[in-house]
Amino acid sequence: MKLSEHKTFVFWAGVALLSWILLNFNDLNEIIRSTPMAHSPDYFSNGYNKWEMNEDGLPNSQLFADKIIRYSDDRETHLDNPVYVSFTEKSVKTASKSPPWIIRAESGLLSADTKHLQLKGHVIIDKAKGPGVRAVQIRTTNLKVELDTRNAETDQAAELISAANRTTGIGMKFAFKSPVRLQLLSHVKGKYEK
Repeated sequence: MKLSEHKTFVFWAGVALLSWILLNFNDLNEIIRSTPMAHSPDYFSNGYNKWEMNEDGLPNSQLFADKIIRYSDDRETHLDNPVYVSFTEKSVKTASKSPPWIIRAESGLLSADTKHLQLKGHVIIDKAKGPGVRAVQIRTTNLKVELDTRNAETDQAAELISAANRTTGIGMKFAFKSPVRLQLLSHVKGKYEK
């Protein structure tokens, strides 16, 4: 064999080896790219504020938080100091302007479908005094809120305060849409103003 024939053989062997390396490197790269990092942030925002309107273009709800972080693996959004405001039909359509329900918590978790809000830590639900409405405050912990149906529940202790009246119980179901319904599930005790 002549030297020129060896060069050709070495050249084609090198091309084949380089092709094999690049092919395997590309496959490895695809595997790395398609494997999401475990619980890695997708995006975050400081000073998050989201408005939702009803079919008439009037405010339906508002969700804001000091900070949010959305994760790519479970697509859940973690919220710091979330505040959820639920406007009633009367609060946006009538001149009497019934105050909205305002729910505050230490932290929260918004589901991937954005229909379920898990509020963690101390939770305070407020409705200010308005025409024909007494001010009311509900204190509890770890509240699950269904945003579409405007229902909330907890299996923790809950306290309802309105003027000098105070009612406590363990477990609560609360519908904050018209008609408003609140049910304390067990160990219910009350102190009422005469």
